[in-house]
Amino acid sequence: MIKNLVFDFGGVIVSLDRDAAVRAFVQLGLADAEHILDKYHQTGIFLALEEGRLSEEEFRRQLGGLCGRPLTYDEVQQAWLSFLSGLDHQQLDYLQQLRPHYRLFILSNTNPYIGGWACSPQFTPEGRSLDTFFDGLFFSYRMGLTKPDPRIFHQLIDQAGLNPEETLFVDDGAANIAAGQAAGFHTLLAENGRSWVPQLKKVLGTE
Repeated sequence: MIKNLVFDFGGVIVSLDRDAAVRAFVQLGLADAEHILDKYHQTGIFLALEEGRLSEEEFRRQLGGLCGRPLTYDEVQQAWLSFLSGLDHQQLDYLQQLRPHYRLFILSNTNPYIGGWACSPQFTPEGRSLDTFFDGLFFSYRMGLTKPDPRIFHQLIDQAGLNPEETLFVDDGAANIAAGQAAGFHTLLAENGRSWVPQLKKVLGTE
């Protein structure tokens, strides 16, 4: 019996637009943004930021070096936020319906620029932050690990007190889904930009 639901953030709770992010970072001066930015797993200083090995300020300084000019915090954050192309409010409403019956968590490869915005009243037009919809937020930059590293799933299990056999993991990345399955979770592969509500209702038997 499913008692816990774990959701990815980008590509599941919010839709992603990698092309828009590439354009935004190119405008900052990062000429090879097309080869650096990835929808599922970053590299270089972008990965170091997501794994918490670089602070926001150190990332901004190093990115400015790559762009050939100093960058403001707002410039960098806005470039990161350009990754996010939309928030489906029907999905958020459905999450609220699930709260009385399941424990809900986020497990996301993300960074403090996006995480800070998501955990602020700016997340929804009604002024609700992401944490008001979930029982716990597990962000890679806080955990020091990124999916699909098996250790991030074990850390989630330990810290949230989850039984994997009672947990469903929803993600839009096939490699992450495979890692979740290896950790013992039930899984659902979502599609970026498409509602996962009908699939989840079918899995939970609440159609």
